[in-house]
Amino acid sequence: SENQGAAVQRQVQLALFFSLFCLVLSEEIWYSVPEEREKGSHVGNLAKDLGLNKKDLLKRKLRIVSNANAQFLRVNEEHGDFCVGDRIDREAMCGKSPHCVLNFEVVLENPLNVFHISITIEDINDNAPQFVKDNIRLEISESSLTGAIFPLEGAEDPDVGRNSLQNYQLSPNKYFDLDTKENADGNKYPLLVQSKSLDRESELSLHLVLIGLDGGEPLKTGTAHIWISITDANDNAPVFTQEVYKSSIKESTPKESFVLHVKASDADEGLYAQITYSFSSIPAKAKQKFNLDPESGVISTREALDYEDSRSYIMLIEAKDGGGLLAHSKVEINILDENDNTPEVLLTSVFSPVPEDAPPGTVVALISVNDRDEGESGKTTCYMQGHLPFKILSSSNNYYKLLTDGPLDREKTPEYNITVTATDKGTPSLSTHKTISLQISDVNDNPPAFEESAYSVFVPENNPSGASIFTIKASDPDLGSNSRITYSILNSNLDELPLSSYVSINSETGTIYAQRSFDYEQFREFQIQVKAQDGGSPPLSNNITVRVFILDQNDNSPRVLYPLPDVDGSALFEMLPWSAEAGYLVTKVVAVDADSGHNAWISYHQTTEPTLFTIGLHSGEIRTAQAFAKRDVVKHRLIILVKDNGSPPLSASVTLNLVFAENFQEALPEMTKTQVDSDSQSDMNTILIIALVLVCVLFLFTALTVLIVKYQRRTSPAAFASYNTEMYSSLGPRFSCNYSNGTLALPCAYEVCLSSKSNQNEFAFVKPSQLVATDTAITADDSGIGSESLSGNLSSDYKMQVSITGI
Repeated sequence: SENQGAAVQRQVQLALFFSLFCLVLSEEIWYSVPEEREKGSHVGNLAKDLGLNKKDLLKRKLRIVSNANAQFLRVNEEHGDFCVGDRIDREAMCGKSPHCVLNFEVVLENPLNVFHISITIEDINDNAPQFVKDNIRLEISESSLTGAIFPLEGAEDPDVGRNSLQNYQLSPNKYFDLDTKENADGNKYPLLVQSKSLDRESELSLHLVLIGLDGGEPLKTGTAHIWISITDANDNAPVFTQEVYKSSIKESTPKESFVLHVKASDADEGLYAQITYSFSSIPAKAKQKFNLDPESGVISTREALDYEDSRSYIMLIEAKDGGGLLAHSKVEINILDENDNTPEVLLTSVFSPVPEDAPPGTVVALISVNDRDEGESGKTTCYMQGHLPFKILSSSNNYYKLLTDGPLDREKTPEYNITVTATDKGTPSLSTHKTISLQISDVNDNPPAFEESAYSVFVPENNPSGASIFTIKASDPDLGSNSRITYSILNSNLDELPLSSYVSINSETGTIYAQRSFDYEQFREFQIQVKAQDGGSPPLSNNITVRVFILDQNDNSPRVLYPLPDVDGSALFEMLPWSAEAGYLVTKVVAVDADSGHNAWISYHQTTEPTLFTIGLHSGEIRTAQAFAKRDVVKHRLIILVKDNGSPPLSASVTLNLVFAENFQEALPEMTKTQVDSDSQSDMNTILIIALVLVCVLFLFTALTVLIVKYQRRTSPAAFASYNTEMYSSLGPRFSCNYSNGTLALPCAYEVCLSSKSNQNEFAFVKPSQLVATDTAITADDSGIGSESLSGNLSSDYKMQVSITGI
């Protein structure tokens, strides 16, 4: 109706005004919505009530925290409209509770805020009163007195307030009136009051109609039929020992446990004194929970109880004797709460992964803890197990924040499994554990680290250019590009040439290459500064010093410093007196080696046969071995060999001429003679070299001739046939062959002809000569080796006569 719609609109407006007022005070928003509203019905604009504009909605991720009530309402993330998401049945949610409130939490991020939304569900008259039994059957004795009261089972209406059951009506009759009573819980039940005595003889039974009415608009009713059988007289009704029976039991009481014992007595005897017990008026929930023994009157539990489901039960017990007389008593059973519900832990938000450089106090998770118990059993605390760099702080309304409480290091701990424990304050306390897996993301907080604090590299000299001499290795515990290392050379202590002409480094592998061959005698060591840099942003780097030591090799021969030879290469002369005794120091050979270490150890050796002189192995001192005798030679020639200690050893030699003389005039003739002998010896050496060269040339010529002859033997079909001049004359002027049979003291002779043109390279045919057998010597004209053959012009035909001795 229009009036009802206007009333609902006014209530919504009042609720919005109240919600805005509460938002300013406590960040709680109240709404009101009637039950059974259609899906999508507008409740309110949450963005407007929170003071947010549309741009902030998507940015701050407005959303309802998931809980048991989240299905009934939904929020538009773009506009902030709050609307009905599912059918709302107030009776199913809150039962007979006078106030039905749904609580929600709305979360906004950036910054993180939690708003508490309370929605009051308004009751509508959507349920009619309904009797537990549609047909109520009573047996009333005709002796029942006027004013007798007969309680009836009332009707139940799940609505509340004016929409609930308000009154009963009884169909018109002359025997009974209707009275209505109200229980402590507010439920009304009818009483049938006898107004006139009954007469079984005139009427055996009565049929009455009982109507239950609620106060809603429109009015709704429920009907039950009362069938009354009039029995014979029984003038004593049962009497209960108590008008009200009360009992309190724990919710953990197992089923089929004793609750209480109702007792009624009857003064009659026989059949009229036999009493049976039954529930005359009991709610449907109570009937499911409790059982009444009809003979003993013992009430016991039928199934487990739950304080959170119902805190108390009220029922009417009827005692009926054998004559049909009734008595009624009320039973109140209170349920005692126990700590039987563990806390419920809900992860509202988890922000993972967390950067390892997150400052202390960074929110990483939002936790909601709820406990269905009441009192101390419903109060909870939340804490974290283990010693981890996190802490838990209470927020509001059972919300907790998980915060960082120290520095994080992904290289040490890349992942945390945080166990959160929620414990209530009941006795004994109950706990719930929830594990949160939290990943730590990498940041570039570790520079590259070398395996050593400094490196020493030993490279033998004369190394090949471009060879690798060492590999530097650095590591970075970061991930991805933060751990990708590149190497470079910063500087060195080499000033003579650019650094790139000495060494280079592979930027990816760290391998150092020698760009030139090192010489130990030029420099013995140098150092470079190597930089390792990761690929982070900003990049981190580390430097290290690499000292390169050049190892000596025996690549230098000893060099004689004294005595030095003359300019023309002749040996030096040393004079010693005739009176020199054994051990007389004649001279000293001094030599040096540019190498070092063992390679530079020098020893001196005399290559000639033992003479009158000795030389010190390491000192190089030349001394007389014995005194000079008149029979000894006046002039001595010594060749001293100087060797180093390398492997293989290198050496140098020096020649000394020693002359016994008292003065220079006596030694001059020997020195002059030596010079002449030296010149003569030099000329002789030149002659020997020339002769050796000629012999080699003749040997090569002979070998070539033999090869040509063998080749011609293989290719000629008639090795010993006579020479056919016509066969070769037909070849034309290019092959002009002047030949001569000649006379050789050999089995055969051959002639080789070459092309007459200088630009042709073809060989002429090898022509067999006529076989001759003669001992005549070869003349200049017949031999083919005359001046005409050897001294002719090079551009004319070449003719070579080769004589080969037969085998």
